[in-house]
Amino acid sequence: MLRCITTLLLLSVTLHAAKPNVLFLFADDFTYEAVRAFGHTEIDTPNIDRLAARGTTFTRAYNMGSWSGAVCVASRMMLNTGRSVWDAGAVYKTTDKERQSGVLWSQLMSKAGYKTYMTGKWHVQTDATKVFDMAMDVRPGMPKTVPTSYNRPIAGQTDAWSPYDKSLGGFWEGGKHWSEVVNDHTITFLNDAKQQEKPFFIYSAFNAPHDPRQAPKEFQDMYPLSRIKVPENFIPEYPYKDDIGCSEKLRDEHLAPMPRTEFAVKTHRSEYYALITHLDVQIGKILDALDANGQADNTWIFFTADHGLAVGHHGLIGKQNMYDHSVRVPFIVAGPGVAKGAKNDNAIYLQDVMATALDLAEAEKPQHVFFHSLRPLLNGTQKHSSYDSVYGAYLELQRAITHDGWKLIAYPKAKVLRLYHLAEDSQEMTDLAAKPEHAALKKEMYARLVKLSADLGDQVDLQKVFGE
Repeated sequence: MLRCITTLLLLSVTLHAAKPNVLFLFADDFTYEAVRAFGHTEIDTPNIDRLAARGTTFTRAYNMGSWSGAVCVASRMMLNTGRSVWDAGAVYKTTDKERQSGVLWSQLMSKAGYKTYMTGKWHVQTDATKVFDMAMDVRPGMPKTVPTSYNRPIAGQTDAWSPYDKSLGGFWEGGKHWSEVVNDHTITFLNDAKQQEKPFFIYSAFNAPHDPRQAPKEFQDMYPLSRIKVPENFIPEYPYKDDIGCSEKLRDEHLAPMPRTEFAVKTHRSEYYALITHLDVQIGKILDALDANGQADNTWIFFTADHGLAVGHHGLIGKQNMYDHSVRVPFIVAGPGVAKGAKNDNAIYLQDVMATALDLAEAEKPQHVFFHSLRPLLNGTQKHSSYDSVYGAYLELQRAITHDGWKLIAYPKAKVLRLYHLAEDSQEMTDLAAKPEHAALKKEMYARLVKLSADLGDQVDLQKVFGE
């Protein structure tokens, strides 16, 4: 009898050990380029760098788009439901039904035997405390707006904004910077999980580096304007801004004066970098805690963001556009058996992290989940992307397709097509759409976009606008 009990206990331990922990570190408004390890030497990110050295970086990770000016809403809805952009949009207002059906990401992890934790930015239309076993300081989409953070700075005028003035609120509301709060709670979760028999799923969602771009003074002092460069593709004003929904009426675009100035762009980039480096420190503390409590060897770590950000590229400030600075994100995976210091150039969607976690957990993957597990790409059993082309959309005003080193952007309201050869023009500075030698390629890319849009349930009829 005793031998049977011992055998069952050993079997239980073995089964538990077979399912790895999952630590998901999620940022907001974090462009793919803003990591020093990726060659962006203007910024210091030593802890994200060491995570990249610890695992594999997917260099072409994309967000699929948004039906809302708040792109993070659509991104997080896709992430937690597994649905593609228009499918997720169709169920957005009835997210509670998704929760009641038990098909949200964390619920599926729970069914697979995980204890689930959450802190930080949620921005999904259902109660996070009913979705996770343990949730702390569930935050809204962004800290409260600080009026002095808009339409600034203007050369020759006094700037009333200070990123380290705690009296202004924003990230300082509550007395402790929100990034530090997420760090504190994540370490609390790790300590709690160490006492549990179940493996853990931790969803730590930082609001940073979303505006208002606030960081302690010592971080801001790291980025004097003399250290900052304007992007190579900087222009004072994007020519189609009004027709693509990116006029100064859009909250994100109102942060800096329009037309843009090099002074304003440098200032915003300085504050953006300071907030990222402060976030990087919090990530480092979490990694240290994971290592210190002995859980690292059986934990998969994912670091990514909900979308990117322009911060001066192409005369834009926000993320509501189809350029790579706004649709691409950093995406790092570290875990047992994952190649260290490696890069994978296959195109993925950031929401593939959900399907990957379900795969690791041996959890049910509902039929409506559009996205794919990355494990085959990580272990070498799959050589090519699960996606023939990458789709992008913003409201009814922008569409894009990326395929084989090329990108076609469509602006239905402006009736404009833009074509870029990403393989040779990574900054997307040379529009080739009007070049006769690229007419056939443009036609082929357009046909791909029309088909993919239809396959995804897009309601915008591109052929009605642009013809065959």
